[in-house]
Amino acid sequence: MASTPSLPVSLLIASKSQAIGNEPQKKTREDWRKAKELEEARKAGTAPAAVDEEGKDINPHIPQYISSAPWYYNTIGPTLKHQRPQEDEKQKHLAKVGDWFQRGVNLDSLTTKFRKGACENCGAITHKKKDCMERPRKVLAKYSGAEIAPDEFIQPELKLDFDGKRDRWNGYNPTEHLGIIEEFEKVEDTKRQLKAQRLNTGDEEDGGEEEMDGDEDKYVDEVDMPGTKVDSKQRITVRNLRIREDTAKYLRNLDPNSAYYDPKTRSMRENPYKDTGKEAEQVDYAGENFIRFSGDTSKHAQAQLFAWEAQHAGVDVHLLAEPTKAEKLKIEYVGKKEEIKSSIQESILERYGGKEHLQVPPKALLLAQTEQYVEYSRAGKIIKGAEKPVVSSRYEEDVYINNHQSVWGSYWKDGQWGFQCCHSTLRNSYCTGERSKDIEEGKITASSVAITGTKVGCPPSDNENTDSQVEEQVEEHREPEFLTSDKEKDCEASLKSEARRMKKREKKKKKKSQKKTKRPRESAHESSSCDTDEEKEKKKKLREALKEEEKRIKQVELLMSLDERKRPYNSMVESKAPNEEEMEAYYIKRKRDEDPMAYF
Repeated sequence: MASTPSLPVSLLIASKSQAIGNEPQKKTREDWRKAKELEEARKAGTAPAAVDEEGKDINPHIPQYISSAPWYYNTIGPTLKHQRPQEDEKQKHLAKVGDWFQRGVNLDSLTTKFRKGACENCGAITHKKKDCMERPRKVLAKYSGAEIAPDEFIQPELKLDFDGKRDRWNGYNPTEHLGIIEEFEKVEDTKRQLKAQRLNTGDEEDGGEEEMDGDEDKYVDEVDMPGTKVDSKQRITVRNLRIREDTAKYLRNLDPNSAYYDPKTRSMRENPYKDTGKEAEQVDYAGENFIRFSGDTSKHAQAQLFAWEAQHAGVDVHLLAEPTKAEKLKIEYVGKKEEIKSSIQESILERYGGKEHLQVPPKALLLAQTEQYVEYSRAGKIIKGAEKPVVSSRYEEDVYINNHQSVWGSYWKDGQWGFQCCHSTLRNSYCTGERSKDIEEGKITASSVAITGTKVGCPPSDNENTDSQVEEQVEEHREPEFLTSDKEKDCEASLKSEARRMKKREKKKKKKSQKKTKRPRESAHESSSCDTDEEKEKKKKLREALKEEEKRIKQVELLMSLDERKRPYNSMVESKAPNEEEMEAYYIKRKRDEDPMAYF
């Protein structure tokens, strides 16, 4: 705890005027470091604690905002005087716990002679004639000298603290309670004597009854017990304590999740036997809500609700002011409501029929007994008897249209539903069997070969054999089983034309980039060589990414062909972000349904 002396401005100016040469210099960095080390040593206990002006040790762990004194205290060294009570003398002169005003008169100061300066009326020396509380005498004590009154006690001036002013037992004399104890003992002795007399005379039964009546009167009238309410107007004692023989509400169901018991109001609103299978009419206590919502209570609540709704609708009615009018209006309203409801029901039955279904016996009688025999196993399965009815769909089932061998929706691919028999994704298409499957697979393979042939080929350069290289790569990606028909030859020709168009586009792009970047001829050769190396590396990575993309597409097709319940766990989740080459391969290989020339 570093203490810095805080002096007021007046003292600083006075000290400056007295000794200008002896001004306190500013602390250097070394002085601050030493003060900090001393503070740490005091906190660690290796250095003695600081001492205030009274010689008391100051706790080094006290924070600075408590230990630093305000400037107007004129403190020079470390001190905690500003944190202690400042009026020590006032604290010392406060009254003690037993100090209080004395009652009565001082019998030790009795005298038979009038004293000078005493009251002329009664002779007491503690007050004057004008302050005397005694009746004015015919002959004053000053002249008669007889019946001199004793002196009063001189009351002390008590200086009480906060608690002393609010002490309700201050000045109470405990000996006053002895009178109550003596009275009680006398009553008990008298009762004992009366009981002994009854036993001697043989009137035991009468005495017992009288004693019980006496206890009852004492319990009600004399003793103010909790739970009793005495009405002084009607002279009736009302007890809200339960009879001891009754079962407490919280002991009726010991389940902690049963009805809640409020100990303050001693109420249990819900039924404690709610989940035990017992009806509310079978038990002797069904909660306070059962009493609250039984009998005419619910009827009164309905009548009050009807009166409120009628007032809201504009009808001048009040349940308490006009109960007869409210009841009559309610009867008319309920009757009209039932008539409208029955008329609507009859009109619906007349239009749509089905009146015979309403004239059936109760559901309890229908489901109670039956002549249908059903035998079950231990596992709950039906061995003999009626089978469990299968829930039928509202759609037609097992209906094959347009020569199809499977229903619509039995095939799923690339976000489209179709037929499993021919892999057709058109709803009203005609089934051609396995042939349409082969055509569909041929389209997919041809499109993938066309895309790879246009993207995977070598970059356009000044060599003249670019077309031949493209054709060779197309032949490598092409599978031999799709090169038999004339359609596939047309596809091959379209691939070559697409490769030439791509080559021309690349040349144009290269020329534009050369025009934009006007560099010296010497650095142009070096940059072109660097560009070619980078392009080769990019193309190599792109080829690898294309191969990986083809594998991924095959794996996706395989997973999509499987049933959803047979797919492996987390089969559709990717665990890493794709790089640039993988994104380029994805854009090359993706299916473009919006392109009308994708399959040609």
